[in-house]
Amino acid sequence: MCTTCGCGEGETKIEGQNMGDGLQHAHVHTHADGTTHSHPYTPAHTHARTVKLEQDILAKNNAYAAQNRARFAAQGILALNLVSSPGSGKTTLLVKTIEALKGKVGIAVIEGDQQTSHDAERIRATGAPAVQINTGKGCHLDAHMVGHALEQLPLAKGGVLMIENVGNLVCPAAFDLGEAGKVVILSVTEGEDKPLKYPDMFRAARLMLVNKCDLLPYLQFDVDQAIAYARRVNPLIEVIRVSATTGEGMVDWLAWIEKGAAAVRG
Repeated sequence: MCTTCGCGEGETKIEGQNMGDGLQHAHVHTHADGTTHSHPYTPAHTHARTVKLEQDILAKNNAYAAQNRARFAAQGILALNLVSSPGSGKTTLLVKTIEALKGKVGIAVIEGDQQTSHDAERIRATGAPAVQINTGKGCHLDAHMVGHALEQLPLAKGGVLMIENVGNLVCPAAFDLGEAGKVVILSVTEGEDKPLKYPDMFRAARLMLVNKCDLLPYLQFDVDQAIAYARRVNPLIEVIRVSATTGEGMVDWLAWIEKGAAAVRG
């Protein structure tokens, strides 16, 4: 698991620039003993050593997440972490969301992908500010990366920050970015048993968006079963059926965002 193998170590880029090269921030890069190094997995690691490394990595991440969360709270910003498998329609849904909320709620975006800036360019075309994080071989965003990206992103007080995570239903579940909540997108082109196969992600999420519902007439996807599976692992998860193509469910999704933003401002 990436909390111990150090995947993508040193390969992260923000807006094409290696993270740490000329980027000023208040985070600490070194260990307590003054050294800086990664922890690659080797067969010599004992189970206890592996668990200790995982605890250390997550504890360090949580410290960065607390800094991000404090910044969001100070500015009255609702931060949401959008997570899903690749191809779920996150970016298209995000573009439609930004367009629908224009003039009502200020939205800024952090885009996470292993390579390319295609998604950030799509977001900027809407007029919303966006910063691209490329993780290289890394399979998720972490709070340290988000902290760096925030330094280049204009955040309007009382607005919304959307963090579009790398497409992956495993590792992003373990990493707190300082967000108010995770929103998991499950498209109807996937299997309805995804919540049972990847329970950590659905257990960590506040909201599940069942996306691409316009395709249901052409697929054998049981929406009610998918929702039942999600609530089996997380009885408190909220669910909204949406389609960025037809607009189905968008009113409910937008209202959910506006309600959350108002609560943070309040």
